[in-house]
Amino acid sequence: MPAIEIIGGSVTAPGATETILTAFSGNSFTVRAGKEGSKILLCNFWSDVQGSGIFKVRSPLLHDNVQGIRFRTIISQPFRMLSLYSPQKLNSQDTLIPSLSGSATAGDMEIGIFLIYYEDLPGAVANLKKWSEIKDKIINIVTLDTTLALLTTGGWSGAEAINADFDLLKANTDYAILGYIVSKECAAIRIYGTDTAGLGIGGPGCEDHPEITANWFVDISNSLDIPFIPIINSANKSNTYIDGSTDENGVDTTVNLILAQLG
Repeated sequence: MPAIEIIGGSVTAPGATETILTAFSGNSFTVRAGKEGSKILLCNFWSDVQGSGIFKVRSPLLHDNVQGIRFRTIISQPFRMLSLYSPQKLNSQDTLIPSLSGSATAGDMEIGIFLIYYEDLPGAVANLKKWSEIKDKIINIVTLDTTLALLTTGGWSGAEAINADFDLLKANTDYAILGYIVSKECAAIRIYGTDTAGLGIGGPGCEDHPEITANWFVDISNSLDIPFIPIINSANKSNTYIDGSTDENGVDTTVNLILAQLG
């Protein structure tokens, strides 16, 4: 069965030194063991930094173990770094080595995020679809607001059930998560629960560019021709959660989930 996982890590005040990230609690930079012969894709990665620098990921099984994939970062701009059409193939159980340089100010936390797709992850039963599988089943569009109080300690925080603020979903109905918009910048938002196989799915917290995230899951699904649109059944609304990640400054951000009711 296909699965998606968003993982993150951080480093504090690295300055000009490219410093290896520490994975968030519950995350690992070791690629999960996909079914033999199945695709594993690094769909994208991005950073949220307070000082411009370098974000790179390398491993002996990527192009090289010296520079790997290397991008310059932009302060407070958590934009995807890879093309939507050119993911990086990953190897089962390879250990990625991500590093960041950036702010040298004491206490400044620099964050890196990765979004990985597994074509077949044994034991994971996530409900994921392609756009072609749902587009003719859409009855209504509905949006849900959830306000997250993200902590100053890094990692994932602020978890709220998707129906915490607006409990409007119709009983025993499937909803496709097309994308989302955030009210304030953060490194990433994450959605997880029964229908995602307990793994976190998500994307960047781009406050100033809602066009990037409003169709986030649809765009990735279409560009890579993979089932990447999460389907949530309303019966699982109370155990489907949203949280996020931000730096030491903390933030309260409202996530406006964009859902399609399916018939």
